[in-house]
Amino acid sequence: MDLGVENKVAIITGGSEGIGRAAAERLSAEGAKVVLVSRTQADLDRVATEISAATGNEVIGIATDVRDESACEAMVNSVVASWGRVDILVNNAGTSSAARFEDMTNDQFDDDFTLKVKGAIYCTRYALPHLKKDGGAICNTTTPGGKAPGRASQPTAMSRAAGISLTKTWATEFAADGVRVNTVCVGFLRSRQHERRFEKAHAENPDLTLDEHYAVFNRMIPMGRVGDASEAGDVIAFLCSEGARYVTGTAVNVDGGMSPVV
Repeated sequence: MDLGVENKVAIITGGSEGIGRAAAERLSAEGAKVVLVSRTQADLDRVATEISAATGNEVIGIATDVRDESACEAMVNSVVASWGRVDILVNNAGTSSAARFEDMTNDQFDDDFTLKVKGAIYCTRYALPHLKKDGGAICNTTTPGGKAPGRASQPTAMSRAAGISLTKTWATEFAADGVRVNTVCVGFLRSRQHERRFEKAHAENPDLTLDEHYAVFNRMIPMGRVGDASEAGDVIAFLCSEGARYVTGTAVNVDGGMSPVV
């Protein structure tokens, strides 16, 4: 399927690994010019080179801490200076942070909310004028926990609920300017984040294998397996494409059926 994104410019935060990288790979393969955003330039340069070599299309990395509004503004300005436009924004920066209420600290809450919610707001604020010019698309990465939070799931569930709320609000506000906004609610996926957790567990139990680590999650998922980052990346790419040109304000679960709500 031709997604109709050739030569469009896509900014992807959290783009150096996991879901962000997967979305970048798919959009680049479809002909988009991709901008990877994360905090470490060396990682961005390596991943940009790898994706560009695989797809034959231009990929650049711009080190940016999305918690810093001025840094987000400078990043968008740099993209426009290089490529003259912004057509797609994927607000994907974030990591899991979960605790029981009585154990959650103010710093933990502030850090999570600033990264996931304020980071998305800052990037959208400066990308929006450019997205309006030709009718662009925004996709926010959230989780099913933002719809149906479980015990000990704060502050991530709270931040992701805010992201889902922003998605619906922005979709209605930006529709008249031709800008679509959706969110992908991502469940358990094979990712560097889970690999880091496995490494800690493996240090305590050297007999533990990565497959055994993931098998714990497999039992919780109706489809019986943890997904791959590419399976979320493909949905993100579709929602940002011409194929989804009449889709806005949606929250799509990519979780193997695990969410108790649609």
